[in-house]
Amino acid sequence: MGTVDPIRYPIGTFQAPAQFRTEDVQQWIADVRRLPDAVRAAVADLNDEQLNTPYRDGGWTVAQVVHHLADASMNAFLRTKWGLTEEAPAVKPFIESEWAKTADARTLSIESSLLLLDGLHARWATLLESMTEADFHRLVQPEGALQPMPLYVLTALYTWHGKHHTAQITSLRERKGW
Repeated sequence: MGTVDPIRYPIGTFQAPAQFRTEDVQQWIADVRRLPDAVRAAVADLNDEQLNTPYRDGGWTVAQVVHHLADASMNAFLRTKWGLTEEAPAVKPFIESEWAKTADARTLSIESSLLLLDGLHARWATLLESMTEADFHRLVQPEGALQPMPLYVLTALYTWHGKHHTAQITSLRERKGW
């Protein structure tokens, strides 16, 4: 295995939890609840030129990263709901690179996605707080995956995902001296 690009993966790659642990789930829920504020802090006082700067060569702009976080959070919330209400539902992936090319992700102010994150993460955290350990062991079947995924792993994945993209923005700011 090669080295991980620290600009693309400033917090490292996702490592799935080996087992369910209540204390981990409690931390993930707190992280889900905090993500909108963390993203707002990461983009605070950036001007249009800065928001339209790629976080790495060939990468998305800061604005696209913010819109992507809203897209991914919507998918995560829906996958969690499907996992709670259906038996091992198939979950369709979204082609992130194509979603990032759509007009809303390329031209819309980030404020709409920041507002979406506020409401969505409040709902998602509340839903997660209501779940039992048995609920977190319920499964979703990601399309193309060999094995189903328990909801606790899905929660861990999207918690990492939010921190991952927030760190891309904050590390860009550090490198650029913004």
